[in-house]
Amino acid sequence: MKRLLCLGLAASLAVLSFGQEFKLGTAVSDFTLSDLNGNPVKFSNLKGDVTVVMFIATQCPVSNAYNGRMSSLANEYASRGVRFIAVNSNATEPAAEVAKHAMNHGFPFKVYKDEKNAVADRFGAQVTPEAFVIDKTGIIRYHGAIDNSRNEGDVKIKALDAAISEVLSGKTVERTEMKAFGCTIKRSKKS
Repeated sequence: MKRLLCLGLAASLAVLSFGQEFKLGTAVSDFTLSDLNGNPVKFSNLKGDVTVVMFIATQCPVSNAYNGRMSSLANEYASRGVRFIAVNSNATEPAAEVAKHAMNHGFPFKVYKDEKNAVADRFGAQVTPEAFVIDKTGIIRYHGAIDNSRNEGDVKIKALDAAISEVLSGKTVERTEMKAFGCTIKRSKKS
C-alpha cells in the first residue's frame, strides 16, 4: 500500500513538473510530432472529425496487449471520420524500433515519435497505453484507459469505444475519465 501511494504521488508530481497544458474539457492547440523518418508533422494536418490520440510503446507488455484492440477500433471508426494518432514518447524506443513494431503489427494508423516527450508532457500522459478523444472543435472529451482489463476476455467496460461513439453522435460523454494503466512513459531527462 505504501509503495502504491509513493507511485501515485510520483505520478502526480511528474504531471505538475511537466506542465500539463491539455486537460479534459479544454482545447488542444496545434503541436508537432515526427514521422518515423524524422520529418515534422503538425497535429492540424492529422486530425479528423473526431481524433483519438493514443500513447503507445513497443516494449510495454500492457501496451502490446492492446495492439489488436487499438487496430480494431481504428478500423471500425475509420469510415466515420475518426482519425487515430499513435504517439510513442519513450526516450528508450528509437524511431527505427517503432517503425518495425508498427509494421510487424500491421497497424491501420500511423505511429509518430514524440521527441523529448514534449507532446506527452502537454497532455499529461503518464502510461502506455493512454488515450484521449478530441471532438471536432478540438476539445478533449475523454481521457484514460482503452477499457478495464489487459486480458481481453475480462473486459466489462469499453470506455474508449463508448466515448468515441458518444462524441460522434453528439451526445455528452457519460464516462469522461477512466484511470489508464500500463507502463510508465520513459521520459527524456530535462535540463
